[in-house]
Amino acid sequence: MKILWLCNMMLPKISESLSKPGYNSGGWLVGLSNDLLKIDDIELSVCFPITFQNNILEGSVENLNYYGFPKTKNKPTVYDEKIEYYFENIIKKVNPDVIHIFGTEFPHTLAMVKACEKLGILNKVAVNIQGLVWIYERHYYASLPAKAIMSFSLRDLIKNDNIKMQRQDFIKRGRFELEALKKVSHIIGRTDWDKACTEQINPNATYHFCNETLRDEFYKHKWDINNCEKHSIFISQWGYPIKGFHFMLEAMPAILDKYPDAHIYATGENPLQKKSIINNMKQTYFHKYIGKLIKKYHLQDKITFLGSLNEQQMCDRFIKSHVFVSSSTVENESNSVSEAKILGVPVVASFVGGVTNRIDFNIDGLIYQHDAPYMLAHYVCKIFGDDNLALELSQNAIKKAYETHNREINLLTMINIYKEMGEQN
Repeated sequence: MKILWLCNMMLPKISESLSKPGYNSGGWLVGLSNDLLKIDDIELSVCFPITFQNNILEGSVENLNYYGFPKTKNKPTVYDEKIEYYFENIIKKVNPDVIHIFGTEFPHTLAMVKACEKLGILNKVAVNIQGLVWIYERHYYASLPAKAIMSFSLRDLIKNDNIKMQRQDFIKRGRFELEALKKVSHIIGRTDWDKACTEQINPNATYHFCNETLRDEFYKHKWDINNCEKHSIFISQWGYPIKGFHFMLEAMPAILDKYPDAHIYATGENPLQKKSIINNMKQTYFHKYIGKLIKKYHLQDKITFLGSLNEQQMCDRFIKSHVFVSSSTVENESNSVSEAKILGVPVVASFVGGVTNRIDFNIDGLIYQHDAPYMLAHYVCKIFGDDNLALELSQNAIKKAYETHNREINLLTMINIYKEMGEQN
């Protein structure tokens, strides 16, 4: 069976073979692709956008065929019909039995769908839901004050890209997303949230359920309460409003009242770090706003920003932490929540989107209303103060995560989806 994937980025083994900068996201792609490549009667090809390229970049590494198509120079709010042409050529070379599109967030998803429509093979296409920008835009302001939403940094002025404009971009991108989803006959998802949302868009599409396989490293390690840094909090993303980092900062004073040694570790760059004039000019107003909150709550010495972490570094940081927090205002499945759970790190997460399918309250994690930082503080302190609770949450989380992210079951489920689609062709 020939499978063609469309991804938003190149897989690590491809970037390594091309000596290109790698990506520290998309771990579900890595796990599933590695497992599929072990199966003799499956031929996997993957296509992805690539910059500084004028034509299709074609190659193979470790039995994985790849096709890099030129990334449009336009913003993702602009549809580029040339991408359809590239996809038609790739499809003709691969001659796939199934085309599996990961994510709907960018216009190239619609371009692939339209290319397949032109070639008369829409019945071979499945769209895998990651996030949904047409829903995310409704939550983008994330209870921020009007000044934070409307203000501009110098960078924002030059790019016409403050928080309000970013939400407008999501609205525009959402139109491409909706058009693509309305055309396809097969949708792959894994939560009540993505099923509910896609059924409202395209009630005639067949919805296939398949959980995700996590990155290899997270199946190899376990959290130990005796070896973690007590009263430490790990946040895996914060760079834009819907990740809700401002709520974590608002919760921190109440946490520090009870645990003065509490400390946040967060991926990403320090918004207060002294930079060159040019780098300061590149800072978004949201980053400046986060910096202001850090100063407002006197947290300068209570947060460590870790920059970008690879798979091993992420795993290490999870294990060193006392609690993992997901403070998003909207999510589908949070892969970071799943990674924390399979390691056994106690989780406190906002009760949003598909996270509702990943946390059983007081069993394998604690959940709170996303815009209630006082409850976030309460539950973090509850874990800090009760080792028995932390251990119970940890043990239950590991058990549940190994069921949800079982490599063999998820692989078999995905292969059966491919076979079912192939039989209908």
